[in-house]
Amino acid sequence: MPHFVEALQKEAADAIAQMQAAALRARHAHARAELMRHMLTTARKVKDKPKAEAVETVVREWMDAWNLGRSDWPHIAREMEAFTEAFHDYANAPSDAHDARLREACAALDAVLGKEGTSISDQMAYRSQCAHSWWELVSPVPEDLPGRKPRPSIPPLESGKPFWEAGCAAFCR
Repeated sequence: MPHFVEALQKEAADAIAQMQAAALRARHAHARAELMRHMLTTARKVKDKPKAEAVETVVREWMDAWNLGRSDWPHIAREMEAFTEAFHDYANAPSDAHDARLREACAALDAVLGKEGTSISDQMAYRSQCAHSWWELVSPVPEDLPGRKPRPSIPPLESGKPFWEAGCAAFCR
């Protein structure tokens, strides 16, 4: 039987490992969910425009929020457009069929990003002006991220508050 101090050290190490895994899962899920919320909100704002115009507006707003030019990712342009088209269709008629198409388009975009060693959640966390500051505590933005730009709109952590309460900029809500 381990002695008291050894047992406490083991318990602490196990708890820290669980916390790290949970933090990574939470960051992934939250960044992903936040992008989807933004995409749907923006798609709803332009849902009455002609589809091509609405899709272009949403993609441009999305890329602006990520500090990327509309044409910075030409190799995934089709998946980005299909993803945005799916949000447009869902915003106009939230049905099971459109939800399924949205899921498929999201999976296709994640797959093409995965080929580059990244994901929707990583790109949201690393690029978006609407990121939550706690995401960077869990997984810092890579110093060599192509096109990395300062994001002064991200509210800093507040003293006296748990890190997970750090939200996004007011204009993102």
